[in-house]
Amino acid sequence: MTSVLILPGWQGSGPDHWQMHWVRAHGYTEVVQNDWLRPRRGDWLARLDEVVIDAPGQVVFVAHSLGCILVAAWAALSAHTQRVQGALLVAPGDTEAPELKERLPGWSPIVRQRLPFASILVGSQNDPFCRADRAQALAHDWGAQWVDAGQAGHINADTSLGHWPQGHALLQTLMKE
Repeated sequence: MTSVLILPGWQGSGPDHWQMHWVRAHGYTEVVQNDWLRPRRGDWLARLDEVVIDAPGQVVFVAHSLGCILVAAWAALSAHTQRVQGALLVAPGDTEAPELKERLPGWSPIVRQRLPFASILVGSQNDPFCRADRAQALAHDWGAQWVDAGQAGHINADTSLGHWPQGHALLQTLMKE
C-alpha cells in the first residue's frame, strides 16, 4: 500500500487547486497544518513527521510551493525518510528571494542536500514566486528530475489546470518506481 500525502504551500490550497481535485478524486490525504497564513517551519516539520509515522505503507509526497521547501527541510532532519518512496515537487516557492524571505521568516536558507528518495520537480517559465533557473537549480541540488511546464505561472488554481492530468501522470510514474 502507498499513502499519497498532499502538501499544500503557504495559505493552503483552495477547492479549485489541482491538489484538492486529487484529494477528492483519488482519496489522497491532505496534510493539514495548524496555521496556513503564518507558517512556522518547526511546526510544519513536526506535523509532517507525525503524518508520515502514522501513514500506512510507503509514502509519496505531492508538494506545492512552500510544501516543496518543507519536503527538503524534513528530509534533512527526519529519521523516517526510508518510508518515502518519492516526491512530486511542484512550483517551489523561493523563500530566499527578498519578497518571500521577508513574508516567510524562518524558511531560508533552503535546504539544498540531495533527497534520499526519487523525486520530480515541475517548474514554470513564468512563476512569480520562483524563477525557472532557481527551480532548475533546486531540482539539481535535490537530485530531482526537472520537468519544464512552460508558461504555467505558479501551477495553481490561478492557472486553471483543473485536475491537471499531466501532473497526475508524473505522480503515477513515481509510484511505479
